[in-house]
Amino acid sequence: MTDIAVRIKEFRVALMFLTRLPSGTLDAPVPTLSECKWAYPLVGVPIGFLAWLSHVVLLAIGAPDAIAAVIVLGVLAMLTGALHFDGLADFADGIGGGRDTQHCLEIMRDSRIGSYGVLALVIACVLWISAVTDLGAQANLWVFVAISVISRFAMVALLQTLPAARSEGLGSVAGSGQSSAFVFGAILSLVLMLAIGFTGVVALIVMSMVTFFVGWRALKRIGGQTGDVLGAAQLMSEVAGLTTIAILLA
Repeated sequence: MTDIAVRIKEFRVALMFLTRLPSGTLDAPVPTLSECKWAYPLVGVPIGFLAWLSHVVLLAIGAPDAIAAVIVLGVLAMLTGALHFDGLADFADGIGGGRDTQHCLEIMRDSRIGSYGVLALVIACVLWISAVTDLGAQANLWVFVAISVISRFAMVALLQTLPAARSEGLGSVAGSGQSSAFVFGAILSLVLMLAIGFTGVVALIVMSMVTFFVGWRALKRIGGQTGDVLGAAQLMSEVAGLTTIAILLA
């Protein structure tokens, strides 16, 4: 199998894992999540494009900015199976309510949602909707795609820099592997934000700070990253990026 065919296969696995988009079936051997993590940021391209397309169509048919933003957020949740929303809720419950490392991890495993998780989701959704509402038509293709790509690079950054908090699960399975995944995502993120301009560069800095904060809290409280930590980093950095751009363009 050629290198291009292998990369396409790895991208398809990443697409299967991070979205509900159709990606066909794969013949053995199937690449591991560690081998596919370089493609996590690339998955943000179709997600961002579909979000932008939904937004454009809604505005074109006369939907108010706020209603369009709410519907697009729902589209994103459906496209991703609400994977990152679940991660943020579990992360907030575990980090906020856990007594110690083991208790934090137990809470994060629990499928039930607590008060910290509810508050985190409400704040994240309100900020996301408010930012996209304020941006209106300024939320163009570049904005949606760049934010989508970079927020998924946040997951790669934490996978590369933090140890796995558990011996099993996504964090341990996808955490090892080539550092080229980090380099690829970093270059792609920088290029996209430079294409947006000054506001994009500032948004990239803010998103990096939010990702660092999530990683720092996870390292301090549970000793590393888990799938929930990665999901929280993606959604929190996405919200931070959109909010930053909305503030700068207000």
